[in-house]
Amino acid sequence: MSLLFTPIELGGVTARNRLWVAPMCQYSAQNGVPNEWHHVHLAQFAAGGAGVVIAEATAVVPEGRISPEDVGIWNDAQRDAWAPIAAAIRRRGAVPGIQLAHAGRKASTWSPFSGRRGSVLDEAGGWQTVAPSAIAYEGFETPVALDLAGIDRIVDAFAAASVRAVDAGFRMLEVHAAHGYLLHQFLSPLSNVRTDEYAGSLENRARLLLRVIDAMRAAAPSAAVTVRFSAHDWADGGWDAAQTATVAAWAAERGAVFFDISSGGLVAHQQITTGPGYQVPLAAEVRAAAGVAVGAVGEITSGPQAEAVLAAGDADVILAGREWLRDPHFALRAATELGEPAAAPWPDQYLRARPRA
Repeated sequence: MSLLFTPIELGGVTARNRLWVAPMCQYSAQNGVPNEWHHVHLAQFAAGGAGVVIAEATAVVPEGRISPEDVGIWNDAQRDAWAPIAAAIRRRGAVPGIQLAHAGRKASTWSPFSGRRGSVLDEAGGWQTVAPSAIAYEGFETPVALDLAGIDRIVDAFAAASVRAVDAGFRMLEVHAAHGYLLHQFLSPLSNVRTDEYAGSLENRARLLLRVIDAMRAAAPSAAVTVRFSAHDWADGGWDAAQTATVAAWAAERGAVFFDISSGGLVAHQQITTGPGYQVPLAAEVRAAAGVAVGAVGEITSGPQAEAVLAAGDADVILAGREWLRDPHFALRAATELGEPAAAPWPDQYLRARPRA
């Protein structure tokens, strides 16, 4: 069998294959509550053969939402709305995962469907944002620097969200430390110029992330805790793959079992050259340097391409976003492309359309 369709076990959770759905924001919730759109959107990927389906960036506090339309899991009503979605993913053979997030200085922004850009102000339903330092993302309102009590509340919120997520039926909890959101803001010297124990050295800049992992592991010991990193800021003086690998190793010592390697998002002046598999070298560097299980993501669009990344030893798992949106049965197609149509479990209702080897 191909590597892509070989099961993988991480933190006591076994995925049937290594082609997973990356979290993708839908900007379609009210008061943080997921709805029918989220149910259909996520369950279809499980029916399409995904090994793990990770729900989008889900705010651990109201002010942690990217936009007013983002989902959350800071209260029990949201937990209860997530429960049937997680169950639908599980019934279709995939592991239900959820990305827990706080957007920091990139919160309270207009959704991409609004036709507007920048911060949503208070009178339009927005709120004051927070960050490690009072440095604005270009074009956004200036955040308030978190004090120590505020940092403690963030840690507690991730722990409480972890309990709710497990109660809702999620087996994998991904900490969002990428794409310029709060935990990434603490990690990067471009956005963190504090003068206390949360800034300066790499150990200090990683302190909040490691506290969050500790709190989540204590609150939800049955879940597999993973981390999404941006492994490069693509800007001078910023976060890079070497720092990512060091912090990933520290996170693994705290019980994180997998690292989803993306890049960018911290600053608007980033310079990224994209192309097929453009982030794979970052995943490979983190994997080799830290000795941890990683996922590669970024313009991976076919079974043979995904298989080649795994065969080269550059990653342990392939995650995709846009390709799943184009084809919710990406895993079924990838198995056929690799000459193994039986490797991905087709729903009985669709068997009449399954290609034969």
